[in-house]
Amino acid sequence: MGEIKNNEVGYSSFNLSPKRWIDRTNAIGIYSKGGKYSTGTFAHPDIAFEFASWLSPTFKLYLIKEFERLKRNEI
Repeated sequence: MGEIKNNEVGYSSFNLSPKRWIDRTNAIGIYSKGGKYSTGTFAHPDIAFEFASWLSPTFKLYLIKEFERLKRNEI
């Protein structure tokens, strides 16, 4: 394993798969599973929400509004 070096990035041949990211950064809270069934990358809900919020401002706004609604309805 090891770090991702600056001289590796920036080239069209550079590929950073989830598995490689996990191995090289010793990431916790995220794992990648290969195989015939149940294949994919899985993450702790906090990580997944943050990633989804980065991908979609609409989703981020939905999360904020839903959180506000839940806080308003607390007893």
